[in-house]
Amino acid sequence: MNLAESGFIEIGAQRLEYRMIGPAPDAAPTLVMLHEGLGCAGMWGDFPDRLAAATGAGVFVYSRAGYGQSSPVTLPRPLSYMHDEALQTLPRLLKAIGFHRGLLVGHSDGASIATIYAGSVQDHRVRGLVLMAPHFFVEDLSVASIAQAREAYTATDLREKLARWHKDVDNAFRGWNDAWLDPEFRQWDIVDSLGYIRVPILVVQGADDQYGTVRQIEAAREECYCPVEVTLLPGVHHSPHREAPDATLDAVTDFANRLLRDHAEGFTASAA
Repeated sequence: MNLAESGFIEIGAQRLEYRMIGPAPDAAPTLVMLHEGLGCAGMWGDFPDRLAAATGAGVFVYSRAGYGQSSPVTLPRPLSYMHDEALQTLPRLLKAIGFHRGLLVGHSDGASIATIYAGSVQDHRVRGLVLMAPHFFVEDLSVASIAQAREAYTATDLREKLARWHKDVDNAFRGWNDAWLDPEFRQWDIVDSLGYIRVPILVVQGADDQYGTVRQIEAAREECYCPVEVTLLPGVHHSPHREAPDATLDAVTDFANRLLRDHAEGFTASAA
C-alpha cells in the first residue's frame, strides 16, 4: 500500500484516520503508535514527528474507531474492547499498511492493547514494545480517577476541550468511561499476557500517575521472561510524552535505536 502522509484507511467497516511521518513501512522500520483511552492521532502532538526525526524510523499514528475523525462505535462498548482491538483490528491494520518490522508504542489503553497483541500473537515483525503508563489490571486508584473524569466531563470544560479532537466527543468519552466504570470491569486483567511476550519492553511511567501505581511496573518485572526496562519519571502524571517530552523522547529513542538501528534493521544512512 502506498501511504499518503495522512488520510483514512478502511479496516472492515471501520474508517480510521491516520498520519504517517517519515519513510514508509516497506522502506524502514516503523513505530506504530497506539493512543490512550481518550486520545486520537492528533492528540500525540508533535511527539511522533520528534520521534521520527530522532530515530530515522517511520512513525504511523491512527485513531481507533470511536476517536478523532474515525468512524464511531456502537455504545456501550463491550468490556472486551481492548482485546477486540488487539486481536481483530490491529492485525488487519498492520497488514494493510505493509508493516514489515518495528515497534508498538502504546500509551495507557494503547499500551494495554500492545501488551495483549504481543502476548497473543507471535509476530516476528514486532521487535519490541514501548508501554507508556500501561494498565495490566484494574486498581482502585484507576477507578477513582476515571469516576472523577466523569464528573469533570459534565461539570467543567473537559467536554469542550475534548470536542476539539473528536468528531463525536460523547461517543469517544462514553465508550471509554462507561466501560471502565462498569462494575464487571473490575475483573479485567491481562497480567497473563505478559508471560507470553518474547520481545524487549520499555515501560515509561510517571511517578505520580493518577491512573496507576508502580504495581503495574512490578507486574511486568515479575511476569515477563523478556527484558523489561523502566523509566520512572518524577513529578509526572499519566502522560509522560506531554508532561516530560524530552525525557520520554530520550528514553524511547535510545530503546528504539538499540533494537532497530544498531542491529541494521534497515534505517537510512541519514538517520545514523
